[in-house]
Amino acid sequence: MAKVEIKKPIVDEIAEHINGAQGVVLVDYRGLTVEQDTELRKQLREAGVIYKVYKNTMMNFAFKGTEFEGLSSYLEGPNAIAISKEDATAPARILSKFAKTAPALELKAAVVEGNVYNTDEVKALANIPSREELLSKLLGSMQSPIGNLARVLNQIAESKGAEA
Repeated sequence: MAKVEIKKPIVDEIAEHINGAQGVVLVDYRGLTVEQDTELRKQLREAGVIYKVYKNTMMNFAFKGTEFEGLSSYLEGPNAIAISKEDATAPARILSKFAKTAPALELKAAVVEGNVYNTDEVKALANIPSREELLSKLLGSMQSPIGNLARVLNQIAESKGAEA
């Protein structure tokens, strides 16, 4: 069997994972202990993020012609890739938070909704709340004035009822 035939399914697997992905983060995992790596994988899995280690050449082939092609220039040394199809900033948030307790984990680059970000920008992305958190804050700020108005109207109605 030719080497190309062996490698093609791996490239296809990577391409399938990144197809339709909202956010992809590239990290250098060198220096992580087995316990740290296991904990990181658990946190990512619970958030619905795919975390895999592939050869750089395989990732490079899968990135060609996609919005993730900008990550190719960061493919040096051992790399792992975190992919989220639901929450664009989830991989960056989880990896950045984990890197605070495990300094060996190095964030390299990310692509979020088609834009390539370097290490510092990935750390800034990690501070952005998830879509659900933003929506709940928006809903809370919209409900607050309505709730206050309802309470005032109720108090007026009760005071008018007491007068009668």
